Amino acid sequence: MTRTRPIRWIVAFAMFWYRFIVGDDWTLAAAVAVGLAVSATLASRHVVIWWLIPAIVVVVVGLDLRRASRARR
Repeated sequence: MTRTRPIRWIVAFAMFWYRFIVGDDWTLAAAVAVGLAVSATLASRHVVIWWLIPAIVVVVVGLDLRRASRARR
């Protein structure tokens, strides 16, 4: 059974965004998603939390680089 053209386009579009956002490491994407959720929750309570996402990205990328460098040894 072959997929119709619109279905194939939708699947290809969804797979592009999955690969673009998640990429090689789902932990980075999950950490950023959790950080965005926490930021949104705190921002809705009028807490100044703009610095949280950059901090999460720096920490998670650092941890990921450490893990990758250990795996190559």
